[in-house]
Amino acid sequence: MAKKLYVGGLAYSTTQDGLKDAFAQAGTVETATIIIDRESGRSKGFGFVEMATDEEAQKAIEMFNGKELDGRSLTVNEARPMEPRKQGGFGGGRRERY
Repeated sequence: MAKKLYVGGLAYSTTQDGLKDAFAQAGTVETATIIIDRESGRSKGFGFVEMATDEEAQKAIEMFNGKELDGRSLTVNEARPMEPRKQGGFGGGRRERY
């Protein structure tokens, strides 16, 4: 079963192909995704890599956590499930009338 890893500390110049190629040293990479800012179109400096097996994921953590890629030190660990977003922001709120 595939295991998703969080990869932080990515250089803005790192590409998805570059990320995938680097992590392929640890095993089969199912997907490699760099998170992009919607407004600027630039990398947010983190992404996710999905490895084919738990063993390969563990090997990737050991190989890359704290190591350098494209001049930046990486943080690599098992990705946590995404937490639901809080409601809030614009409209929908109850207002008191005076």
